[in-house]
Amino acid sequence: MRSKANIKGHPIHPILIPFPIAFLIGALVFDVLSIVKKNAGFWQTGSYLEIAGIITALIAAVPGIIDYFGTVPPQSSAKKRATAHGLVNLALVVVFTVAYTLRGDSPAGIIIGLEVVGAVMLFISGWMGGTLAYRNQIGVDIRYADAGKWNESIAAQTAGVIEVAGADELKTNQMKLVHIGSKRVVLGKTETGYVAFEDRCCHKGGSLAGGAMLCGTVQCPWHGSQFDCATGLVKAGPAKENIKVYPVKESGGKIYIDY
Repeated sequence: MRSKANIKGHPIHPILIPFPIAFLIGALVFDVLSIVKKNAGFWQTGSYLEIAGIITALIAAVPGIIDYFGTVPPQSSAKKRATAHGLVNLALVVVFTVAYTLRGDSPAGIIIGLEVVGAVMLFISGWMGGTLAYRNQIGVDIRYADAGKWNESIAAQTAGVIEVAGADELKTNQMKLVHIGSKRVVLGKTETGYVAFEDRCCHKGGSLAGGAMLCGTVQCPWHGSQFDCATGLVKAGPAKENIKVYPVKESGGKIYIDY
């Protein structure tokens, strides 16, 4: 699923997260060094790094929130993981903020203890973030032979037939994600014509629009489940249920879904 918060297709969130990670871990390291070396300068440096880490964490959260609502597939295992990822991030920012506000009024051991807790939470959050990026492929712009660029649009939700594309908009084996109200439908073009099916693998909720479509078969990018694009039948697991398909018709150079 291509990131909603991107620069020329490059997701912004992964670009920003190294800054709070480096600053916050650096704050812990310099605070420990200030105790070991009995050097007040290290403690001051830790203070600067801590506030820098808090600020950059909040900045990095903005594109993360955009992707949470706009990119992560709803009703999926990735949505649950992204929710946990966001909550842990919020909690660790609170922990480091408390540690920063207690500087000068509390023993150094309490400050360092809070930072250790925050660092552990940072590791846990990073682990989940890595899973979202490298396993769930959030923010990954999938490409395969003749796939074309990522294509996404919003269609007006009306009763009956809905216009979703121009007749020449897609080439064979290309797909387009269409938002119809709260529903997500994939429009694809096979060797025999246009097809439309729900954008959700019934296994773990992966986005089929983010997968690959070849020879009338769409493959989920998460675990490889395959479905017949025209009938919705499962062709390969681990998915065990069929996906919903929608009637498609062409008229006047436009493609319509009977939704």
